[in-house]
Amino acid sequence: MKNKAPRQAIALSYDGANAPSLTAKGDDELAEAILAIAREYEVPIYENAELVRLLARLELGDAIPEVLYRSIAEIIAFAWHLKGKFPDGFEPQGERDVTPALPLLNAEPD
Repeated sequence: MKNKAPRQAIALSYDGANAPSLTAKGDDELAEAILAIAREYEVPIYENAELVRLLARLELGDAIPEVLYRSIAEIIAFAWHLKGKFPDGFEPQGERDVTPALPLLNAEPD
């Protein structure tokens, strides 16, 4: 019988000025709690098992590695787009509204 990999989730925080950092990570029940909070606050959830495995190696508070900047930037840009948010200069009012956290989920099929 094959052991099922634990369900994992991580959350990133991005302030618009510094590199995104790891704000939460967990397996199974803790992963579900992270996702529940994200849903409660309508934070977009992005599923990418490989990226979660890489980022779960970080310690809480660590900035994401430079090699992942582009991948994470694309995810954050897409999350902003889903919520109708844009960086300074792209929004008519010029108002800055930053996505506070972005959970990533490792949800591989059974």
